[in-house]
Amino acid sequence: MLSNTAAVSQPELTQLNLWVMAIATGLVVANLYYNQPLLGDISQTFGVPEAKAGNIAMLTQIGYALGMLLIIPLGDMLKRKKLIMTDFGLIILALLFAAFAPSVYLLMLASFFIGATSVIPQLLIPMAAHLAKPEARGRTVGFVMSGLLIGILLSRTVSGLVGAHFGWRAMFVIAAFIMALLWLLLYFLLPEVYPDYKGSYKELMLSLIHLAKEEPLLRLAAIRGALCYACFGAFWTTLVFLLREPPFRAGPDVAGAFGLIGAFGALAASYMGRLSDKGNAQQITTFSILLIVFSYILFGVFSTSMVGLVIGVILMDMGVQATHISNQTLIFAIRPEARNRLNTVYMVTYFIGGALGTYCASQAWHGWRWPGVVFIGLLFSILALLIHLRFFRSR
Repeated sequence: MLSNTAAVSQPELTQLNLWVMAIATGLVVANLYYNQPLLGDISQTFGVPEAKAGNIAMLTQIGYALGMLLIIPLGDMLKRKKLIMTDFGLIILALLFAAFAPSVYLLMLASFFIGATSVIPQLLIPMAAHLAKPEARGRTVGFVMSGLLIGILLSRTVSGLVGAHFGWRAMFVIAAFIMALLWLLLYFLLPEVYPDYKGSYKELMLSLIHLAKEEPLLRLAAIRGALCYACFGAFWTTLVFLLREPPFRAGPDVAGAFGLIGAFGALAASYMGRLSDKGNAQQITTFSILLIVFSYILFGVFSTSMVGLVIGVILMDMGVQATHISNQTLIFAIRPEARNRLNTVYMVTYFIGGALGTYCASQAWHGWRWPGVVFIGLLFSILALLIHLRFFRSR
């Protein structure tokens, strides 16, 4: 049962609120990616193959998808700020579990819980869309997404540097300390948003199925988002393995530095949101998916060139991020009273795609090295483009 009358008037979205949300999304989402530049060192620590170490990144993605499925819908049912504050405590415990894991299997388990608890960005983004004025929704989502995407990319830079100088365990201890500080910041500066949904948790979860069945635009956004994010996960999971080989022979710090390069693409996020506000979402998405396809062509042709990889990273990150912002701006306009559940369906599918890309790329690297990874990226990106074009032609 739904009630469209909020119990408390909606708070105003200030610039300070917006900056706090953007910073928080970036710092929390970074927890999902700290392990990627460290996979080579982790495989050496526990004496396991690189493909097995790659499962750590995959399980983090799966945990994130499950956490979004079970936790994010509660944003339509419970007080948003209270839910966020509670989840922070669970994140800190999961990070400390990873820092002191005595075996690779316990580290895999800890990584799963890090993913499952680090879902706060997917509560904050719908919250920002909810508080924003309709004519500024794309710009607002783009701004918060800029923080999230920069967090994703710079997390690898920070992690690579910390791993190279202090070891991979130190990164998880530092991350836990950052989460504790962030809890204090949000406690004092984050506004409270009261729910509109008046029903049971079971009804809430069943409504996810109904939304997926009833909204074709939601299905489109989820599928093309998942395929694009599979390309993203495939590249970043295996980059550290490529850079360890000739002619690069580089460590985790160099792999992490690629995050700085990818951040240029993240800076385009707010601009893409503004274009979406003007009604150009379909054309933007076509162009952004083409950027991903072209980036993987560059990765294949210039696999031994640092310059080629750098250009490819900028194009790929710009394409993935622009597609993601267009997708979220699209779904948040469908049913305002169900934004958290719409975002749940979208983001769960999105991160299942990321986990699939991570897994397929790890196995492709094991069997065919970098050409196998490039094939996986081209397969997923071309499939995303075909589905996108077919949908709009059929309509």
